[in-house]
Amino acid sequence: QVQLVESGGGLVQAGGSLRLSCAASGRIYSIGSMKWYRQAPGKQRELVAGITRAGTTNYADFMEGRFIISRDNTKNTVYLQMNSLDPEDTAVYYCNADLSYFTGARYNSGNYWGQGTQVTVSP
Repeated sequence: QVQLVESGGGLVQAGGSLRLSCAASGRIYSIGSMKWYRQAPGKQRELVAGITRAGTTNYADFMEGRFIISRDNTKNTVYLQMNSLDPEDTAVYYCNADLSYFTGARYNSGNYWGQGTQVTVSP
């Protein structure tokens, strides 16, 4: 009934930039916090950045100011601007959101994941 769809991944050279998008669709009632995670081969999934509905942001220490998370509540979309990319940033990037959606006359709430988008940074 709800879906998170990421886009914007791809292959980029070290030092380059990419902008990821994640759009929530379905009978959305409201969206709370939205986050980006990433998972590199052989490693655990880790938090990259998060943003509340009001726009308060938090970042993983390894971001070192290179990434910027933002959202457009009118489009139910969260973005991740990634600059100065390094081969260590190569991973599948996942969108995560706390959201509520309509089911008939009521609504349900839950935490949802997108399918992931591959980011590959070449040396």
